[in-house]
Amino acid sequence: MAIDTAVRHRRPYRGAHLITRLVGPLTIAALVVAFALLWLVARPLGDVGQFVGQLIGAEGVLLLSVGLVLISTLRWVEQFFDGVDKAAVWHRRVAIAGTILIGVHIASTGNPNATQLGPTLGTIGIVGLATLTVWAIAPRWRSITPRPLRGAVERVMETAPVRLVGRWVGSYGLWRGFHRLTGVFLAFGFVHGLMDATLFGSPLLRWSYVAVGGIGLAFYLYRELLARRLAQSHDYQVSSVAPIDDAAFEIWLRPLGDRFAFRPGQFALVNLEARDGWHRHPFTIASAPQEKEVRITVRALGDFTSSIGELVAPGMPAVISSPQGHFDLTRGTEHQVWVAGGIGVAPMLSWLRSAKPGELPHRVDFFYTARGPAPLADEVSHLAGHHEEMHLHLVDTATDPRLTAEHVLATVGVEPRQLSAFLCGPEPMVNALQRDLVRAGVKPANVHREYYNLR
Repeated sequence: MAIDTAVRHRRPYRGAHLITRLVGPLTIAALVVAFALLWLVARPLGDVGQFVGQLIGAEGVLLLSVGLVLISTLRWVEQFFDGVDKAAVWHRRVAIAGTILIGVHIASTGNPNATQLGPTLGTIGIVGLATLTVWAIAPRWRSITPRPLRGAVERVMETAPVRLVGRWVGSYGLWRGFHRLTGVFLAFGFVHGLMDATLFGSPLLRWSYVAVGGIGLAFYLYRELLARRLAQSHDYQVSSVAPIDDAAFEIWLRPLGDRFAFRPGQFALVNLEARDGWHRHPFTIASAPQEKEVRITVRALGDFTSSIGELVAPGMPAVISSPQGHFDLTRGTEHQVWVAGGIGVAPMLSWLRSAKPGELPHRVDFFYTARGPAPLADEVSHLAGHHEEMHLHLVDTATDPRLTAEHVLATVGVEPRQLSAFLCGPEPMVNALQRDLVRAGVKPANVHREYYNLR
């Protein structure tokens, strides 16, 4: 029996606008330029080299302060960057840039009349910030290593000492605890500037510096002292833990009070108590909002998730924070492409569990790819069968070629500018498809993905 999918009974799918992704980054760029212009206008007479060096250091403080604003957990900050995951990406970028600028400042600027304490504070600040920067970049060494050097670097990374350090560096919990000291290291550098800068004969320069550093530190104090008290959280309990395949698990959580409200496709920060203590990780929600229990799918990648089957058991408590993310099919066009790799199918499962027949866009081509049988292919096939608009394509890369943008567009057979694409899966796959779809003519605003690694 055919399912009624009359277009008049559902909302139109119009696509997204690029401006929603540019407001935040353009605001950062405007702040950096405006701050430099302010210093140039107010520049006192004196050594140009000293002025440039101290301007570089002040710009570094500005960028690091912006980074603290981006991880303040305030909802309006998320809106400026089209999601907390994009805000986290820009936090990493401005923090790295700010640390580099402060390093350049230290290397190029000296004060013969420095205070006794100022240089020590500056050294502590830059060492701490540099350590955090290297620690954040280290797990991504493959993506930043030039291809000609990759073989040599891989051989070094496989040595016993490096692998031992790698287990320590790769610990998300350890890194997250140390990362909370970012504001402390910035404070050391900020105070160093107040004590030893030679250009503060200008009140405007002094107060502009105090403003940018003080605002960043104020947001840091808010995050550390108030954010957890003000954030909405919901108490849950693990009802079941089941393996999906050799490297993934499915966890069901039942509410102990008010249910957790979310939109299909969102993720949440989940605090899980395990046998070795509490763990806090972002997890995509695979269930529908109308379901009583919350379902999350977990890929064994990190120190905790790799052992989740042994550490988490029914009856253990969990706390779910406010939902995050803008991975929403209603932001797409009437012709959509969904691409999921392995456990990256979780948000699409939430969409399919939530949508009633006739509510999906005019046509959806759903490419579900995995090496070997896809772990949740049977469930996906069952849910897709309820929607005439859905065209499911299972791709087994053990026997089929890897999925490419060219193959996707050839299968869909629609003008690229009419398409929107939703991508979720391994980062190399998503990066390649995003790049190639845009090159082929899909509007950048209509290619949607999220960054689930908030590190």
